[in-house]
Amino acid sequence: MPTFVYMTRCDGCGHCVDICPSDIMHIDKTIRRAVNIEPNMCWECYSCVKACPQNAIDARGYTDFAPLGHSVRVLREEEKGTISWKIKFRDGREKNFLSPITTQPWGEKIPKLGELEVPDQEALDSQLLCFEPDALNVETGLPVISKDKLKEGVYY
Repeated sequence: MPTFVYMTRCDGCGHCVDICPSDIMHIDKTIRRAVNIEPNMCWECYSCVKACPQNAIDARGYTDFAPLGHSVRVLREEEKGTISWKIKFRDGREKNFLSPITTQPWGEKIPKLGELEVPDQEALDSQLLCFEPDALNVETGLPVISKDKLKEGVYY
C-alpha cells in the first residue's frame, strides 16, 4: 500500500484530505480518522505524508532506495522550513535526509491549471513547462550549461 494511516496518531484534522491531488484520502465517518480509500490509485506524491501535522501517515518507499522490510518516517517542521525523511532498513541501518521545504506556504492558494490563460502556440512549442522560468527563479529560458564547463561528463 503506497500510504497508510496510523489510527492511534491520526486526529482527523483533514489536512491530508485537503492536499491529496487524486482525492483518495477521506475521513472515515465511523472512526473519524483518515483513510486511503483507493490505494492502487495513489500517485505516491507523498503530499499527505508531508502535510500531516501528527505524523500519522507513513509511505512505502521506492525499492531503489528502500528495499523490502523497511520503514519510512517523514517529519515536516514548518517553523524550521524543513522536511526530514528517516529510512530504516530491515537490517537495522538508518538513513536520514533533511530537505528544505520548497513548496508554497501552507494555506497559500496555488493556481489551478484551469484558471490560467490558455497558452499561445509559441508557448506550446517552447521547451518551458508551466510556471517556468518563474518557478526556476531565472530571468529567461532554461538554464544552460556550456560545453566548456563539462569534462568527461562531470560538471565543474
